[in-house]
Amino acid sequence: MSQYRPILPVVKRVKGRFKMEKPAPTLLEKAHEVLRLKHYSPKTEESYIHWIRQFLRYHKLRHPRELGAQEVEAFLTHLAVDQKVSASTQNQAFSALLFLYRDVLGIDLQIPARQVRPRQSRSIPVVLTKAEVHAVLSKMSGMCGLMAKLLYGSGLRLNECVQLRVKDLDFGNHQVVVRDGKGEKDRVTMLPDSLLAPLQAHLQWRNQLHTEDLARGFGAVYLPYALERKFPNAATEWVWQYVFPSGRLVKDQNSGSMYRWYMSESTLQKAVHQAAQAAGINKRVGCHTFRHSFATHLLQSGYDIRTVQELLGHKDVKTTMIYTHVLNRGGLAVRSPLD
Repeated sequence: MSQYRPILPVVKRVKGRFKMEKPAPTLLEKAHEVLRLKHYSPKTEESYIHWIRQFLRYHKLRHPRELGAQEVEAFLTHLAVDQKVSASTQNQAFSALLFLYRDVLGIDLQIPARQVRPRQSRSIPVVLTKAEVHAVLSKMSGMCGLMAKLLYGSGLRLNECVQLRVKDLDFGNHQVVVRDGKGEKDRVTMLPDSLLAPLQAHLQWRNQLHTEDLARGFGAVYLPYALERKFPNAATEWVWQYVFPSGRLVKDQNSGSMYRWYMSESTLQKAVHQAAQAAGINKRVGCHTFRHSFATHLLQSGYDIRTVQELLGHKDVKTTMIYTHVLNRGGLAVRSPLD
């Protein structure tokens, strides 16, 4: 029997007393442990666990040690042919299974990547004109409107925006510090001058909400890693509070404490979608569209691509170069004969 196969608690009699032994971790529990040991992001952890579950269900819950390269290829073929998933989704599933065998089970699958990794298409991002951006923003108000302006004005990703803390806003230097961005990297981007006064007014309201939470015996927020043990009082300090809070307190399942989390990503996504429809924009507009537009408009204004790369937090300048398509006409900077 595998070390990671789910088993029932073992009860043994020791010196006349019964003692329950701690069971070995299940396969998924071990996968969770390794993912956190290697500091994978929560979203990556969630997606990897999802694909491991799907793989096990597809093969009738047989243990992965009983399966091999042939079964992995069969599952990926099922995703591509029957489920008709995209190339990126298929690659993500393959990466999850590689992680399962290599890092959790210590098994080398011996599958050539070219056999199961499809060629990904290179798509051009949806970009709004400046007029379209302002049309969408004009249909938004309140906290969602402020967040949407920050997405466009600072080039933030959706999760980076909702998880901003008070200490990350540097009004004196007109900058936003992004902590633990993609790849667990910090970076600095600009804080638009037009948002200084609205954000300061918003923080006054946020501070009042925090004061009310403290008076009710709450006021704590989640702290990453071991900061809560290193700084016991930090969870209730003002500088650690989320800039854009959730409307209600939630009980943490692990600690049992009541936390005020950040606003749900879906709340902002719905608000942006509704605003785009109200503005009559005939494009597929989402929160990430503002980030695409931020990069494109900076390049159009003549800023260096390396500067834009740093502001976006891209590891490779090739990723940033996708936005240079807007600097050309017709792809080759030629003028149409119709014109």
